Amino acid sequence: MSKIEELFKNNREWAQDLSAKDPKFFEDLAVQQRPEYLWIGCSDSRVPAEELVGLAPGNIFVHRNVANVIVHTDFNSLSVIQFAVDVLKIKHIIVCGHYGCGGVRATLKGDRVGLADNWLRHVDDVLQKHRSLLDRSDDETNRLNHLCELNVIEQVSNVCKTTVIRDAWDRGQSLSVHGWIYGMSDGLLRDLNASASSTEEARSSYLRAIASLPE
Repeated sequence: MSKIEELFKNNREWAQDLSAKDPKFFEDLAVQQRPEYLWIGCSDSRVPAEELVGLAPGNIFVHRNVANVIVHTDFNSLSVIQFAVDVLKIKHIIVCGHYGCGGVRATLKGDRVGLADNWLRHVDDVLQKHRSLLDRSDDETNRLNHLCELNVIEQVSNVCKTTVIRDAWDRGQSLSVHGWIYGMSDGLLRDLNASASSTEEARSSYLRAIASLPE
């Protein structure tokens, strides 16, 4: 059996297993999706959104890119956010990074990876902005961990500053933005204390999240 054939076999077994547990699962899923969450995460294959939080298909709307970056000129991510907020009426946006992120590591070390270097310039902006904080530690692992955390916090701030989120808050829509980070060494998610449910709270939560980072 080829690797591709094995994937189809796995798919059939997965579908059969879900159908055995709930015979109407796919019938109901095909009608409409009603997720309460938008997950903005890294493309890393070791960080599967639904599995990390134990939810079945249909419960999380997902957008992933290298180093979980949100850029105000990236109409891909902005379109995902707009559809999630305005059409699906999601309640929570979760920006989730992870320790040991390859894109963040390449930025910290100044390594070239190819075309993605242009995308990772946004992570380098985070590095330069918080250079003094990062320079407090001489330990490379600590510096990488802190930059992964700072990158999440900055991307949460970027999400909160989009016109989509600001407009949603201005019209009184119930919507919260959160910043989490995942540890692959223990499988646990950690809250970075960057949550916000309004424009005013976004400003204060950003400062709180930065201040709460360990030395």
